[in-house]
Amino acid sequence: MGNAAFIAEASGLLRWSGREVRCALGRSGVTPADSKREGDGASPLGVWPMRQLLWRPDRIAAPATRLPAVELIREAGWCDDPADPFYNRPVLTPYPASHEALWREDHVYDLIVELGYNDDPAIPGKGSAIFLHVARPDYSPTDGCVACAQDDLLALLAEAKPGDALAIVR
Repeated sequence: MGNAAFIAEASGLLRWSGREVRCALGRSGVTPADSKREGDGASPLGVWPMRQLLWRPDRIAAPATRLPAVELIREAGWCDDPADPFYNRPVLTPYPASHEALWREDHVYDLIVELGYNDDPAIPGKGSAIFLHVARPDYSPTDGCVACAQDDLLALLAEAKPGDALAIVR
């Protein structure tokens, strides 16, 4: 898991390096990864590699991190259609299959850490677009992601490096 341990607890706490901050998880709570299904609203239990950071360059400067980092573009999307060959992969919009827009009006995707859940290879229907991202101001539940305050996410990113992972635990 690398030198840093990033742990998101089902109770709504995100811990690392002696820090403890509030986080939001899926609206359906957490579920074992082998029970995870597309659209179930649950965050998958397990240890998920932090693949890369995506960020909105029109809203935030390039964050300090050693993770691979890519600027989002307006056409950025993520395929969530289990029947599509690009399921659980980035796509450019407009896209003919069901997808999520990553360039959003709200601020939850101003910073996105792509987590390595169901991606090697993606199994259709096992869930897609599981990210670590910015929480809504009221910390309302996500669709299966982990979310925390932007300042907390920036602090986490400053410590994250290639090989690190986020553990989602009970």
